[in-house]
Amino acid sequence: MTFSQLHSGRDEIILEPDMPIVDAGHHLFVRPALRYLLDDYLADVWAGHKVVGSVYIETNSFARIEGPELMRPSGEIEFANGMGAMSASGTFGDHRLCSAIVGHADLRLGDAVGGFLDSALQRAPDRFRGIRQAANHHPSELPYRYMPSRPPQGLLLDPLFRQGFRHLATRGLSFDAGVFHHQLPELADLADAFPETAIILGHCGLAVGMDMDANGRAEVFKQWRNGMQEIARRPNVLCKIGGFGLPFWGFGFENRSDPVGYEELAAAWGPYVQTATELFGPDRCMMESDYPVDSFSCGFVPLWNALKYIVRFASPAEKASLFNGTAARVYRIHLPETHNHFVASPPEMGRGDNLKGNQIP
Repeated sequence: MTFSQLHSGRDEIILEPDMPIVDAGHHLFVRPALRYLLDDYLADVWAGHKVVGSVYIETNSFARIEGPELMRPSGEIEFANGMGAMSASGTFGDHRLCSAIVGHADLRLGDAVGGFLDSALQRAPDRFRGIRQAANHHPSELPYRYMPSRPPQGLLLDPLFRQGFRHLATRGLSFDAGVFHHQLPELADLADAFPETAIILGHCGLAVGMDMDANGRAEVFKQWRNGMQEIARRPNVLCKIGGFGLPFWGFGFENRSDPVGYEELAAAWGPYVQTATELFGPDRCMMESDYPVDSFSCGFVPLWNALKYIVRFASPAEKASLFNGTAARVYRIHLPETHNHFVASPPEMGRGDNLKGNQIP
């Protein structure tokens, strides 16, 4: 599988082009199949949607290859902090990209994690905000076709993991959780054990419906909804709405060779987005692109158009929370007023630029 939809859809009109967006989750990395760094993300941002800030999420990229295992993720934090500093200079316009950083640590190292967290806060004091350690585990082999590593079963319940986890709250750090829908009860147990720690549920709880017929996906949706309803009762849990371009959901867009438009995406994603926003409320939800990983299924422009279209009947205040307010508050992102800096010229990128002023009624 390739990231075939990466540049598709840039000729779409931009819905609500003046709505500020804080992208609550994206990645930068170099992989055998894809190089996606700051200039690539800027090209997507410059295609039309008003992304004013972003949260960098770890992928174990640029980790150190030498030194103690505990400290190796420092390399990625240093890299992301550098990208944030470049963006904060204003050279690329009023986009404060990588303005918050979620790094990686193996919390199963227990109390030793405290030293790493202190070091990370020293290396990126203005941007380091928390840790992500993927816990996605599935009883079948299906999802592992697309996962470079296999998280251990029962990670969230592991006593050593929890020993490391307790060091987050004392430093004002949050935890980004990666789980599949059947693991939501384990995440709820973790939230109950650490009510003082902000836990951000990534990718809207990832309901695994791949290789299923309509009836199977309907049953998974029911299970997912029940799990989301239960975990939403924990006030320290927030929800990232995104990741729908991943193949695990079973939408099948990753198998398409033709560009996928926002209305088709919205029709498939809508029930999940609407359910999550109703259960958690806009003040505990934030929109993420999960780019470039979601380019498995769709381009950056259609992705944000779809999310905007799904919540088109929300109030202005609710949209502000969903698209920028919640992420800025949770990750403590300061968005300064517009400054008159030299702005680097955007690359050639198709018709999206010229259609920024057009909206669908």
